[in-house]
Amino acid sequence: MTLLPHPAAPDASATLSAGPASSDISVKPAKSAKPAKRSSRTRTILRRTGKVAIFGALGYGLVWLLATLGMLGAHAWASSNTAGGSGQTVSGIKHLKKVDDKLLRGSAPSDQGYRELASMGVRTVVDLRAERMSDEDVNRPTQAGLNLVRMPIRDGQTPTQAQVDAFLATVRTSDGPVFVHCGAGVGRTGSMTAAYLVRTGEMTSTEAARATLAVGPPSIEQVYYVLSSEHGKSEQPPLLIQIISRIIDAPRRIKATI
Repeated sequence: MTLLPHPAAPDASATLSAGPASSDISVKPAKSAKPAKRSSRTRTILRRTGKVAIFGALGYGLVWLLATLGMLGAHAWASSNTAGGSGQTVSGIKHLKKVDDKLLRGSAPSDQGYRELASMGVRTVVDLRAERMSDEDVNRPTQAGLNLVRMPIRDGQTPTQAQVDAFLATVRTSDGPVFVHCGAGVGRTGSMTAAYLVRTGEMTSTEAARATLAVGPPSIEQVYYVLSSEHGKSEQPPLLIQIISRIIDAPRRIKATI
């Protein structure tokens, strides 16, 4: 009789490491902390940016307020200490003033204003506005029988040397008095008439600046332009002065375009 060997019992370790049971055992990776760190960093950046924006707005507001109050104060002083003050208001024209026997200045006239100028003997109108205008607006002086010369200067800015030269030639060759204006008749008109007065020797730059401030508060670069004008030249302000002036003057110019 032959005895058969019993089959070997399966290895327990092999059973655990193989077969379907092994698929039930899984190891979950630990969650990364990177998204949380990124979110925290983003919030920090936003908070800092917000603080910078708030302090920047407050700083700008303070500088704007001081500059505006200073310019208004200078205007009030100059107006009370200058003959004619801020000028007259006639039919359709504000800030009308006589510069000399050949030149008058003021705001942009209405149709009635142009007719008033023609009745006063004015022959030529110099329009300094660079704003977009309709054909009707452009043709108003000629409809009143006046000659029109356009020398566009952007609001708050100053004339170039070539524009001042052309303006002097226009006044010199006109067959009668010349009227120069921009929009309000303050900044650009004041800059051009001041350059005219200094170049012709009728005023010093300081006197011309006071005459300009008397009519109304111009921009910082326009005041600088007038004060730096000389008998033989009228150069535009340095770039830094232009940037500071236009940043401070931005709210007024934005309001004027609305």
